[in-house]
Amino acid sequence: MELTSGSMARVPTVVIQPTKGLFHLELGALWQYRELLYFLAWRDMKARYAQTVIGVGWAIIQPLFTMVIFTVIFGKFARMPSDGLPYPVFAYVALIPWTYFARSIERSGNSLVGETGLVKKVYFPRLILPISATIAGLLDFIISFVVLLGMMAWYGFAPTWGILALPLFLLLILFTAVSVSLWLSSLNTRYRDISYVIPFLTQVWMYASPVVYPVSVVPERWRLLYSLNPMAGVIEGFRWSLLGKKSPDFIIMALSATAVLFIFLTGLVYFKRTERTFADIL
Repeated sequence: MELTSGSMARVPTVVIQPTKGLFHLELGALWQYRELLYFLAWRDMKARYAQTVIGVGWAIIQPLFTMVIFTVIFGKFARMPSDGLPYPVFAYVALIPWTYFARSIERSGNSLVGETGLVKKVYFPRLILPISATIAGLLDFIISFVVLLGMMAWYGFAPTWGILALPLFLLLILFTAVSVSLWLSSLNTRYRDISYVIPFLTQVWMYASPVVYPVSVVPERWRLLYSLNPMAGVIEGFRWSLLGKKSPDFIIMALSATAVLFIFLTGLVYFKRTERTFADIL
Protein backbone atom coordinates (compact mmCIF):
# COMPACT_ATOMS: atom_id res chain seq x y z
CA MET A 1 0.00 0.00 0.00
CA GLU A 2 1.44 3.31 -1.04
CA LEU A 3 1.15 6.41 1.09
CA THR A 4 0.52 9.61 -0.78
CA SER A 5 2.05 12.87 0.24
CA GLY A 6 -1.34 13.97 1.53
CA SER A 7 -1.69 10.95 3.82
CA MET A 8 1.87 11.37 5.04
CA ALA A 9 1.10 14.95 6.02
CA ARG A 10 -1.69 13.78 8.30
CA VAL A 11 0.61 11.59 10.42
CA PRO A 12 1.01 13.33 13.82
CA THR A 13 4.52 14.38 14.77
CA VAL A 14 5.77 14.58 18.35
CA VAL A 15 8.70 16.86 18.99
CA ILE A 16 10.66 16.35 22.22
CA GLN A 17 12.62 19.38 23.31
CA PRO A 18 14.51 20.20 26.51
CA THR A 19 12.67 22.41 28.95
CA LYS A 20 13.55 26.06 29.12
CA GLY A 21 13.46 28.38 32.07
CA LEU A 22 14.58 27.88 35.63
CA PHE A 23 11.17 26.93 37.03
CA HIS A 24 9.68 25.13 34.03
CA LEU A 25 9.30 21.88 35.95
CA GLU A 26 6.53 20.03 34.04
CA LEU A 27 5.22 18.26 37.12
CA GLY A 28 1.99 17.49 35.30
CA ALA A 29 3.88 14.96 33.19
CA LEU A 30 4.20 12.74 36.27
CA TRP A 31 0.44 12.27 36.26
CA GLN A 32 0.41 11.45 32.55
CA TYR A 33 3.02 8.74 33.11
CA ARG A 34 1.58 7.48 36.41
CA GLU A 35 1.17 3.94 35.08
CA LEU A 36 4.90 3.78 34.38
CA LEU A 37 5.54 5.01 37.92
CA TYR A 38 3.37 2.21 39.36
CA PHE A 39 5.01 -0.41 37.14
CA LEU A 40 8.58 0.58 38.05
CA ALA A 41 7.76 0.67 41.77
CA TRP A 42 6.08 -2.76 41.59
CA ARG A 43 8.99 -4.16 39.56
CA ASP A 44 11.48 -2.96 42.20
CA MET A 45 9.41 -4.55 44.97
CA LYS A 46 9.38 -7.94 43.25
CA ALA A 47 13.00 -7.82 42.16
CA ARG A 48 14.22 -7.02 45.66
CA TYR A 49 13.33 -10.46 47.02
CA ALA A 50 13.54 -12.54 43.85
CA GLN A 51 15.49 -15.80 44.33
CA THR A 52 16.06 -15.21 48.03
CA VAL A 53 15.68 -17.82 50.76
CA ILE A 54 14.19 -15.61 53.47
CA GLY A 55 12.30 -13.30 51.11
CA VAL A 56 10.51 -10.42 52.81
CA GLY A 57 12.05 -11.57 56.08
CA TRP A 58 15.02 -9.37 55.23
CA ALA A 59 12.76 -6.37 55.85
CA ILE A 60 12.58 -7.47 59.49
CA ILE A 61 16.06 -8.84 60.09
CA GLN A 62 18.06 -5.65 59.56
CA PRO A 63 16.13 -3.27 61.86
CA LEU A 64 15.49 -6.03 64.41
CA PHE A 65 19.14 -7.06 64.73
CA THR A 66 20.24 -3.44 64.71
CA MET A 67 17.81 -2.77 67.56
CA VAL A 68 19.29 -5.65 69.58
CA ILE A 69 22.84 -4.34 69.05
CA PHE A 70 21.84 -0.79 69.97
CA THR A 71 20.02 -2.03 73.07
CA VAL A 72 23.11 -3.89 74.31
CA ILE A 73 25.67 -1.20 73.45
CA PHE A 74 23.77 2.03 74.04
CA GLY A 75 21.00 0.87 76.36
CA LYS A 76 22.95 -1.46 78.66
CA PHE A 77 26.61 -0.45 78.43
CA ALA A 78 26.45 3.29 77.64
CA ARG A 79 23.25 3.83 79.67
CA MET A 80 21.86 6.15 77.03
CA PRO A 81 18.66 7.88 78.21
CA SER A 82 15.44 6.98 76.41
CA ASP A 83 12.92 9.49 77.80
CA GLY A 84 11.59 6.88 80.23
CA LEU A 85 10.73 4.39 77.47
CA PRO A 86 12.00 0.80 77.23
CA TYR A 87 15.12 1.10 75.11
CA PRO A 88 14.25 -1.69 72.62
CA VAL A 89 10.99 0.04 71.66
CA PHE A 90 12.64 3.47 71.81
CA ALA A 91 15.29 2.37 69.31
CA TYR A 92 13.08 0.26 67.04
CA VAL A 93 10.46 2.95 66.51
CA ALA A 94 13.24 5.21 65.23
CA LEU A 95 14.93 2.50 63.17
CA ILE A 96 11.79 1.86 61.11
CA PRO A 97 11.65 5.32 59.47
CA TRP A 98 15.44 5.55 59.41
CA THR A 99 15.90 2.20 57.65
CA TYR A 100 13.26 3.15 55.10
CA PHE A 101 14.97 6.49 54.51
CA ALA A 102 18.46 5.01 54.19
CA ARG A 103 17.41 2.26 51.80
CA SER A 104 15.34 4.68 49.73
CA ILE A 105 18.11 7.17 49.10
CA GLU A 106 20.53 4.33 48.33
CA ARG A 107 18.20 2.89 45.67
CA SER A 108 16.97 6.21 44.30
CA GLY A 109 20.45 7.74 44.32
CA ASN A 110 21.55 5.06 41.85
CA SER A 111 18.25 4.89 39.96
CA LEU A 112 19.28 6.95 36.93
CA VAL A 113 22.63 5.21 36.53
CA GLY A 114 20.98 1.82 36.97
CA GLU A 115 18.45 2.55 34.22
CA THR A 116 20.92 3.90 31.65
CA GLY A 117 19.42 1.89 28.80
CA LEU A 118 15.91 3.09 29.56
CA VAL A 119 16.99 6.73 29.85
CA LYS A 120 18.81 6.66 26.52
CA LYS A 121 16.13 4.88 24.49
CA VAL A 122 12.72 6.10 25.68
CA TYR A 123 11.29 9.47 26.63
CA PHE A 124 9.51 9.77 29.97
CA PRO A 125 9.79 12.19 32.88
CA ARG A 126 13.08 11.24 34.52
CA LEU A 127 11.65 12.19 37.90
CA ILE A 128 9.77 8.90 37.80
CA LEU A 129 12.94 6.88 38.43
CA PRO A 130 14.00 8.28 41.84
CA ILE A 131 10.37 8.56 42.96
CA SER A 132 9.53 4.95 42.05
CA ALA A 133 12.67 3.72 43.83
CA THR A 134 11.53 5.58 46.93
CA ILE A 135 7.97 4.21 46.80
CA ALA A 136 9.24 0.64 46.41
CA GLY A 137 10.62 0.72 49.96
CA LEU A 138 7.16 1.14 51.48
CA LEU A 139 6.65 -2.63 51.50
CA ASP A 140 9.64 -3.07 53.84
CA PHE A 141 8.30 -0.26 56.01
CA ILE A 142 4.89 -1.91 56.37
CA ILE A 143 6.40 -5.29 57.29
CA SER A 144 8.68 -3.72 59.91
CA PHE A 145 5.76 -1.71 61.26
CA VAL A 146 3.79 -4.90 61.96
CA VAL A 147 6.69 -6.12 64.12
CA LEU A 148 6.62 -2.80 65.97
CA LEU A 149 2.94 -3.27 66.78
CA GLY A 150 3.82 -6.62 68.34
CA MET A 151 6.58 -5.02 70.42
CA MET A 152 4.21 -2.27 71.57
CA ALA A 153 1.69 -4.90 72.70
CA TRP A 154 4.46 -6.81 74.53
CA TYR A 155 5.58 -3.73 76.44
CA GLY A 156 2.01 -2.58 77.10
CA PHE A 157 1.84 0.50 74.88
CA ALA A 158 -1.72 1.34 73.86
CA PRO A 159 -2.34 3.66 70.90
CA THR A 160 -3.22 7.25 71.82
CA TRP A 161 -4.90 9.97 69.82
CA GLY A 162 -1.44 10.95 68.57
CA ILE A 163 -1.49 7.96 66.20
CA LEU A 164 -3.86 9.97 64.01
CA ALA A 165 -0.88 12.13 63.06
CA LEU A 166 1.19 9.11 61.94
CA PRO A 167 0.16 9.36 58.24
CA LEU A 168 1.49 12.93 58.23
CA PHE A 169 4.88 11.79 59.48
CA LEU A 170 4.88 8.94 56.94
CA LEU A 171 4.28 11.47 54.17
CA LEU A 172 7.03 13.63 55.62
CA ILE A 173 9.61 10.84 55.52
CA LEU A 174 8.53 9.90 51.99
CA PHE A 175 8.89 13.55 50.99
CA THR A 176 12.29 13.72 52.71
CA ALA A 177 13.58 10.64 50.87
CA VAL A 178 12.39 11.98 47.51
CA SER A 179 13.93 15.40 48.21
CA VAL A 180 17.37 14.01 49.02
CA SER A 181 17.22 11.54 46.12
CA LEU A 182 16.68 14.37 43.63
CA TRP A 183 20.11 15.73 44.50
CA LEU A 184 21.87 12.39 44.78
CA SER A 185 20.47 10.82 41.60
CA SER A 186 21.20 13.84 39.41
CA LEU A 187 24.68 14.34 40.88
CA ASN A 188 25.42 10.65 40.41
CA THR A 189 25.04 10.99 36.65
CA ARG A 190 27.94 13.45 36.57
CA TYR A 191 30.06 12.25 39.48
CA ARG A 192 30.05 8.48 39.98
CA ASP A 193 31.73 8.96 43.35
CA ILE A 194 28.26 9.66 44.70
CA SER A 195 27.47 5.94 44.68
CA TYR A 196 30.35 5.47 47.14
CA VAL A 197 29.39 8.52 49.17
CA ILE A 198 25.79 7.42 49.80
CA PRO A 199 26.58 4.54 52.25
CA PHE A 200 29.01 6.77 54.14
CA LEU A 201 26.46 9.60 54.17
CA THR A 202 23.71 7.42 55.61
CA GLN A 203 26.01 6.05 58.31
CA VAL A 204 27.08 9.51 59.47
CA TRP A 205 23.55 10.90 59.13
CA MET A 206 22.15 8.18 61.38
CA TYR A 207 24.35 9.22 64.30
CA ALA A 208 23.47 12.85 63.61
CA SER A 209 19.80 11.93 64.03
CA PRO A 210 17.98 10.97 67.26
CA VAL A 211 17.99 7.23 66.57
CA VAL A 212 20.04 5.94 69.51
CA TYR A 213 19.48 8.95 71.74
CA PRO A 214 16.65 11.42 72.41
CA VAL A 215 16.70 15.05 71.31
CA SER A 216 16.78 16.03 74.98
CA VAL A 217 20.49 15.13 75.22
CA VAL A 218 21.37 17.75 72.59
CA PRO A 219 22.57 20.94 74.36
CA GLU A 220 20.17 23.85 74.12
CA ARG A 221 22.66 26.05 72.27
CA TRP A 222 22.83 23.47 69.45
CA ARG A 223 19.09 22.71 69.21
CA LEU A 224 18.40 25.28 66.50
CA LEU A 225 21.17 23.95 64.27
CA TYR A 226 20.24 20.37 65.08
CA SER A 227 16.65 21.07 64.02
CA LEU A 228 17.79 21.63 60.45
CA ASN A 229 18.33 17.87 60.21
CA PRO A 230 15.17 16.73 58.37
CA MET A 231 15.16 13.34 60.11
CA ALA A 232 15.10 14.88 63.57
CA GLY A 233 11.48 15.99 63.21
CA VAL A 234 10.45 12.73 61.53
CA ILE A 235 11.86 10.45 64.25
CA GLU A 236 10.55 12.59 67.09
CA GLY A 237 7.15 12.61 65.42
CA PHE A 238 7.11 8.82 65.15
CA ARG A 239 7.98 8.38 68.83
CA TRP A 240 5.34 10.86 69.89
CA SER A 241 2.53 9.48 67.72
CA LEU A 242 3.20 5.79 68.47
CA LEU A 243 4.57 5.64 72.00
CA GLY A 244 2.73 8.55 73.54
CA LYS A 245 5.91 10.16 74.85
CA LYS A 246 5.76 13.77 75.91
CA SER A 247 4.83 16.21 73.19
CA PRO A 248 7.76 16.83 70.86
CA ASP A 249 9.37 20.18 70.39
CA PHE A 250 7.21 21.56 67.59
CA ILE A 251 9.86 24.17 66.81
CA ILE A 252 12.25 21.33 65.94
CA MET A 253 9.60 19.67 63.80
CA ALA A 254 8.72 22.92 62.01
CA LEU A 255 12.37 23.68 61.25
CA SER A 256 12.94 20.12 60.04
CA ALA A 257 9.92 20.36 57.73
CA THR A 258 11.20 23.70 56.41
CA ALA A 259 14.59 22.14 55.71
CA VAL A 260 12.90 19.32 53.79
CA LEU A 261 10.95 21.82 51.70
CA PHE A 262 14.14 23.72 50.91
CA ILE A 263 15.97 20.53 49.90
CA PHE A 264 13.03 19.50 47.73
CA LEU A 265 12.66 22.80 45.88
CA THR A 266 16.38 23.24 45.23
CA GLY A 267 16.79 19.56 44.33
CA LEU A 268 13.84 19.70 41.94
CA VAL A 269 15.22 22.75 40.16
CA TYR A 270 18.70 21.21 39.90
CA PHE A 271 17.28 17.90 38.68
CA LYS A 272 15.26 19.56 35.93
CA ARG A 273 18.19 21.75 34.91
CA THR A 274 20.49 18.75 34.49
CA GLU A 275 17.83 16.40 33.10
CA ARG A 276 18.49 17.48 29.52
CA THR A 277 22.03 16.08 29.71
CA PHE A 278 21.27 12.71 31.36
CA ALA A 279 21.19 10.72 28.11
CA ASP A 280 24.45 12.29 26.89
CA ILE A 281 26.36 11.79 30.15
CA LEU A 282 25.10 8.30 30.89
